[in-house]
Order: sequence, then C-alpha cells, then structure tokens
Amino acid sequence: MKNIIFIAPPAAGKGTMSELLIEKYGYIHISTGDILRGIAKSGTEFGNKLANLLSEGKLISDDIVYEAVRERLRMPDLDNGYILDGFPRNLNQAIEYDKILKEVNRDLGVVIYLDTPVDILEKRITGRRLCENCGATYNVLTGVNTPKTDGKCDKCGGNLYQRSDDNSESFKVRYDEFIEKTYPLVEYYKKNNALVSIDSVDPDETIKAIEGVIND
Repeated sequence: MKNIIFIAPPAAGKGTMSELLIEKYGYIHISTGDILRGIAKSGTEFGNKLANLLSEGKLISDDIVYEAVRERLRMPDLDNGYILDGFPRNLNQAIEYDKILKEVNRDLGVVIYLDTPVDILEKRITGRRLCENCGATYNVLTGVNTPKTDGKCDKCGGNLYQRSDDNSESFKVRYDEFIEKTYPLVEYYKKNNALVSIDSVDPDETIKAIEGVIND
C-alpha cells in the first residue's frame, strides 16, 4: 500500500478518512505526538533524553522531532503502509522529511490534499454538536448527520452541546494559520508530482477517490 500524508484544513475530514483507511486496509497511523511518546518509553539513550524533555514540559525542537521521526520510520511494522499525521507542517519540515526518507529507504507514497470550500469548513465547525453522555457527534448546519430531534442525541437521548471553541472566530484563526504555514506544502508536493487533490465535500465520494489513488 502507498504511504499517505494528508494535507487538510481544519474540519476537512482528515481524521474520518484516516479511520476508514485504517479499518479497511490496516494502515498504521502515526503522529508526531505518538512518535515522541513512544520513543520516550523505549529506554534508549535518545528515548531517555526525550522523556526528560517531555516531563519537564520543554519545547521540543525540530531537530528532536526529525530524529524521532527517523527512528520511528526504521521500525518494520510500517512496511505495509502508514498514514503520517501532523508532519510535515511547513516547507522546512517537508524538505527535511525528504532527506529522512532517503536515509531510511522508504517511499514518500502519495500526498493527498483534501480540498474543501471554506464556507463548508466553517459550517462543519460551528454546526458541530456533541452528546454530553455518549460523545456522539452531529451537525446542525451541513445537512449531514443532523440529529433527528433538535438538541437530543439519536443514540442515547442525551443533551447535545457546542464546544466553546467551535465558533467562527476560532475557526478563522485556525484556517488562517493553515493557509500561512501549511498550504505552501500543496505547491511543494505538486511541483514534485506527489500531490493528488481530492474534493472532500461528500465523505462517501471522498473515500472512493482516495481508494482509487492508493490502489492505482
């Protein structure tokens, strides 16, 4: 299977798509947070150093992240394909990741950009409602996964609530940060002929398109 990097603005569906691929194809999902925590427990010299940094709450430098990613990618459980989450986040990290891949003899695979209109993204954020009992998620603005009874969970009847950060102001801050820091990766990988742009408005169509890419 092809290794996957998702580039996606907030609420584009990266988490949902990853879960579907993991369940159906057995992909290994790795994030920088998981990598750092896992290596910190390894007992190696580097792991002990990392554990001390994490326990002290110190900022983890890019160089430490690079070494952690390099060590994780050497592990054989990734040989059948992995989804890399949260890395690279900017151009400098993408360039360094290319170097790491050569060192550990792994393929980049495919970079998938989940392309979604900003108005739909905002509705996914501001319309999101969660059940206070079972944690089920709904949306009151997109027309997808709308609760049958206003304010009530379909599954358990619990009350639905809106998270305090699910508002237009918070969304704008997150989206602007994505455009400034992460979107340049789209052009970078496009120039390297590694990028596939997929419309992520309809989840069913999105996963079909992704499957077409990874099974090509």
